[in-house]
Amino acid sequence: MKHFLRVLTQFFLFLYCKFLWRTLKFVTRKVTGRCELQRICYSNKPGARRTLKIESSLKFSKSELLQSAVSSHPDAVEKVIDDIMTLKKINPDANPQLGISLQGSLLQIVGYRNLVVDVEKLRREPYDCENTEHEDMLLKLWKTLRPDAPLTGRISKQWCEIGFQGSDPKTDFRGMGLLGLHNLLYFAEHDKATALQVLHDSLQPKHSKMSKADWEKKTFDKAIGYSFAIVGINITDLAYSLLVSGALKTHLYNVAPEMPSLVHFQQTFCYLMQEFHKFWIEQDPCDIMEFNRIRDKFHKRVLKQLKNHNMALCPHFAASDLHLVNL
Repeated sequence: MKHFLRVLTQFFLFLYCKFLWRTLKFVTRKVTGRCELQRICYSNKPGARRTLKIESSLKFSKSELLQSAVSSHPDAVEKVIDDIMTLKKINPDANPQLGISLQGSLLQIVGYRNLVVDVEKLRREPYDCENTEHEDMLLKLWKTLRPDAPLTGRISKQWCEIGFQGSDPKTDFRGMGLLGLHNLLYFAEHDKATALQVLHDSLQPKHSKMSKADWEKKTFDKAIGYSFAIVGINITDLAYSLLVSGALKTHLYNVAPEMPSLVHFQQTFCYLMQEFHKFWIEQDPCDIMEFNRIRDKFHKRVLKQLKNHNMALCPHFAASDLHLVNL
């Protein structure tokens, strides 16, 4: 009985709040002479705060036109804006900035949706050793990280030197597909100095008295380290989960003036690799068995950062000309 009363109370509270919210919107429009979209655009600067509010307003509108706006094709955005202005009886000549603001935010919204599709496509595409493009990317990764050490063969224990688990890296890409390789190669090429430093650090002994025999046996449980490539694929999974959950909207709406692209996602991966490496060292783990605990702790820290609508997570290199900022 108590459960029934609680559910009934919540139901009536929902109806009341919904009615009150719509009533307040109606009254506010009458008093200010502006619709909700106008109020959002005029009271918020460009970025995540504005775009998230616009996205919410469109999704929960009674109008099918506004609801469907968030899933528009990028090429149709200008027409959608015109339709919204007509529906809301807003004179575009008297409100020129409104159309510009709405267009920018709507491009971010539909761009994010398209980015999720593009990333998912790469994640689902398996590594194919018969595909020359895939093979070329993998060999380019080796040459970038190990420029002075030619591979003795396509199947080689040398792959372990950059953090793959065995003699053939293709088996390590199963979880994240080509997305993992794309991210690792982007990091190695566009933030080469940092990638090489992270790789170098990951192989360093944690204890200075580590014997030469242990080092030669690659007993990484006594190192700072971890397997560079495997961790890169794992951090790709973290970045992917942030993207599909919508958590990355805060960051991408702050750094992409219009449509977020795959490059923005890859730059975010670079940031996460940089920050995870620092976080790993700060946590001072006893061995690699602590990886999952530290990774989960790092994930929670990033999620907390992204709850701040002014936050942008940006790699510290020239490819983006951006830094970790509180805008």
